[in-house]
Amino acid sequence: MTTSDEDLAFAAANGDRQAFSSLLDRHYDRLFAFCFRLTGARAEAEDLTQDICAALPAKLGSYQRRAKVTTWLYKVAVNAAHDRRRRRASYTKATEGWGDWEMNRTAAIADTNRAVDWLTMAMRTLPEDLRDTLALVLDDMTHAQAGDILGVSEGTVSWRISEAKRMLRAIKEMEDAG
Repeated sequence: MTTSDEDLAFAAANGDRQAFSSLLDRHYDRLFAFCFRLTGARAEAEDLTQDICAALPAKLGSYQRRAKVTTWLYKVAVNAAHDRRRRRASYTKATEGWGDWEMNRTAAIADTNRAVDWLTMAMRTLPEDLRDTLALVLDDMTHAQAGDILGVSEGTVSWRISEAKRMLRAIKEMEDAG
């Protein structure tokens, strides 16, 4: 004689692991097929079915014998699918615009990298004293600190920076014209 689904559900709700296992053995394939129809995608149906199965031990306490177990399982599945869709919609709404922001951020990084690469190449053409001075100032040194390191006055550092900018500007203008 076979134990009814309702008796298995009642026993599983009271902690009988074998009853829970038997209930899943009987209904897993049907539950998965239903979840597949709800979601339309195999991977999504697998995830949904697994989520339902993981939650079933706690949910079985709410099962009452007024409906067949299969009917109750369908209701659990529909509610789980609705919850999943709501979470996805909330996530989509929360992340809306993220793609644009990320594309803009990536483009800005690329622009900065190009500018740094250009500056590095252009600095190679500068006389050593101007290059050394510019490198220190670009590394957040004040003119006074750069002067101390190079053994020159702060005014000399300021002149070198001005001269380096002038030369870099001329290089850029030549590149843009050619």
